[in-house]
Amino acid sequence: MTHPVTIHFRDTDLDALAARPGRIALVLDPAGGRSPALRRLDKLTRGAVGRALASEAGAKLKAGDSLDLGFPAGLAAEALTLIALPKKATTAEARRAGAAIGKRLDDKPMLVIVEGHPGAAELAFGLALRGYRFDYHSTEKPAFAPVEIMAAKPEELAAKAAPHAALAEGVFFTRDLVNEPANILTTEDFAARLAAMQELGLEVEILEEADLEKLGMRALLGVGQGSESPSKVVVMQWKGAEGAPLALVGKGVCFDTGGISIKPAAGMEEMTMDMGGAAVVAGVMRTLAMRKARAHVVGLVGLVENMPDGRAQRPGDIVKSMKGDTIEVINTDAEGRLVLADVLWYAQERFAPKAMIDLATLTGAIIVALGHENAGVFSNDDGLRDDLLKAAKAEGEGAWPMPLDTAYDGLIKSRLADLKNTGGRWAGSITAAAFLKAFVKPDVPWCHIDIAGVALPPGETTLAPKGPTGWGVMTLDRLIHDRFEG
Repeated sequence: MTHPVTIHFRDTDLDALAARPGRIALVLDPAGGRSPALRRLDKLTRGAVGRALASEAGAKLKAGDSLDLGFPAGLAAEALTLIALPKKATTAEARRAGAAIGKRLDDKPMLVIVEGHPGAAELAFGLALRGYRFDYHSTEKPAFAPVEIMAAKPEELAAKAAPHAALAEGVFFTRDLVNEPANILTTEDFAARLAAMQELGLEVEILEEADLEKLGMRALLGVGQGSESPSKVVVMQWKGAEGAPLALVGKGVCFDTGGISIKPAAGMEEMTMDMGGAAVVAGVMRTLAMRKARAHVVGLVGLVENMPDGRAQRPGDIVKSMKGDTIEVINTDAEGRLVLADVLWYAQERFAPKAMIDLATLTGAIIVALGHENAGVFSNDDGLRDDLLKAAKAEGEGAWPMPLDTAYDGLIKSRLADLKNTGGRWAGSITAAAFLKAFVKPDVPWCHIDIAGVALPPGETTLAPKGPTGWGVMTLDRLIHDRFEG
């Protein structure tokens, strides 16, 4: 689906700069003096580079900032971009610098001069992430011209950048899934795309509605019973190590009308993204397989479509979960937690995981609380929560801890059943997490991540154009690498 940026690494050749067509980007350390490439470009442009850096705008450049010189005299290139990046820049700053270049990509050649910068591999990763484009359904598909990165030791830089390829592939897979419209990415199609990852070494199993009925997953099945698309659970296993696995669980509502509690028409088209949690789980599993991770991880996703229909679930219905708890359905638009309840229980019963993490575009309330900058993290285990937050910070993905204590449990107590699926207006994201907690065994370390605000923000972000971000793939891959790989 995606047309990723092609990046080539090549030796430094300053003599070829004058005749270079397209665009040139120079990565420079504002406090590092005049490098050979800077001196050469300054000479070719008759001092224009030096004047730009000495200008008010140039003096204000911070790590990752950029400054454009259009149609510089002395160069065949139509634009020269100066990218500020100190030698001791952080990972986030290096990726931001690369993203500034990725944002400028088009059908014209791009040459990036990094010389011997220590952050060049992270810069290339940021460039690739920001250069993502989803144009599968467009009749016009102008391809990006290849990017050349000019470095002092190109082979060494290419080897250092190579591990990022699997991570970028996982992020792109997640973004592609979230971008797809619901008439294309049906539950059947989603399951088929996951099954295709068997060629990467994943074990993939698809549980059909008859299987789910036998397992007693009436909470999940109730959500999808008004749709022509059959509900499914897909189980992906990566067996890169022995022992109990880490379980990743994702909400995969391929389209969410709200059901009988139907949503307003305005903005409903974006409910194609309500499978974002499942997409992240799929992207992480793809990355783990591609990089041959030394970890045992199982990814489970519940795939449903929430539609209004003569057979659809009604407010006031009572369903029985796989665990055995009964649930009063107050609002059919609080459907994701019903899907997750059964998949979480199934994951524990079948795999007895050492830890479990679920991801879901679960509540609008988390956007009210945290905006589009942070995902909400709820947990029954401080160590797992802290490690996850540390991984998110290292990858530059916003995450914030949220409360999860027994004070909220009374809000989801039902008069007629064991639980009700919504606690009302107040603390909506917390009561949703409290509902999920009821389906997590007390001895299983668990985190719930509400990604409703970060999966599809309203505008572009540092590392992604407007559209899905793939939030969570980098964080969970980092967490697995740091905590679960032997």
